[in-house]
Amino acid sequence: MTKQSKATAIGFCAIILWSSIVGLIKEVSHSFGATAGAAMIYTTASLFLFCSLKWTPIKQFPKKYLIIGALLMVSYELCLALSIGYSQNSKQAIEVGMVNYLWPTFTMIATVLFTSKKAGWLILPGIIISMLGIVWVLGGEKGFNVDEMLLNIQTNPLSYGLAFLGALLWAGYCVATIRFSNGVNGITLFFILVAVVLWIKYFLIYEQSEMHFNLSSIIYLLLAGSAMGFGYAAWNIGIIHGNVTALAGASYFTPVLSSLLSSVLLSASLGLSFWQGALMVCAGSVLCWLSTRKSSERKIEN
Repeated sequence: MTKQSKATAIGFCAIILWSSIVGLIKEVSHSFGATAGAAMIYTTASLFLFCSLKWTPIKQFPKKYLIIGALLMVSYELCLALSIGYSQNSKQAIEVGMVNYLWPTFTMIATVLFTSKKAGWLILPGIIISMLGIVWVLGGEKGFNVDEMLLNIQTNPLSYGLAFLGALLWAGYCVATIRFSNGVNGITLFFILVAVVLWIKYFLIYEQSEMHFNLSSIIYLLLAGSAMGFGYAAWNIGIIHGNVTALAGASYFTPVLSSLLSSVLLSASLGLSFWQGALMVCAGSVLCWLSTRKSSERKIEN
């Protein structure tokens, strides 16, 4: 196996690890509460990242990336963890996770709008199909049903709102990284900041929830922290040394894999309409991705 093949395989591991995050975050929140559970996960993930990635001194960070990148990353991770932690049940946690997976589509849109990246006509059906997929997922067993979707959102607007906001924030972070990072990897520092902010929130706004320390809860905490931390570390290796095209294409199927793993971890039953919607979100993301690739290929030919 070549060095590139090994790196690509490690990158694929990152996709699997990330796909388990929704279910693991929900399990940890069951034992420790939404905020404390998230704080513990990011503290654990920060330790894993610190041990597995080379530490970048703060003075080496471009100033814009340090400020804008940190703000967007911390905000995104807070939205992700708390949207799942505040979900009312396992099925809703998976639905919230699916809303967050609008980020590939939003990232492509932001990349086209705010960088020199060009896109073809496929981006329009890609956006429409992705959004329809979310409506399909949240429409319950009826599939495409706007009224049912709105009723579903009204049961927990905080979780769904945070997930949607998180998708937008991640798109912003990706663009900020492209424009301002100059190749600096700030993920370890940013995760430490996320953990600090969550602990501050926990101690300032104390949540009335008991912490249940037992073997099961500690195992889920370690799994969530390692999936979060090692996922980013593995992805970093994959995109630097591996086949980026293969990894990017595979990453757009994360919503389906995430839903599958989450349904097993949380023992949640998902109906046919959910899987139809999940596939639509994936298809829309792939079309957006293809629109930028086709545009790049035409630019090279010209």
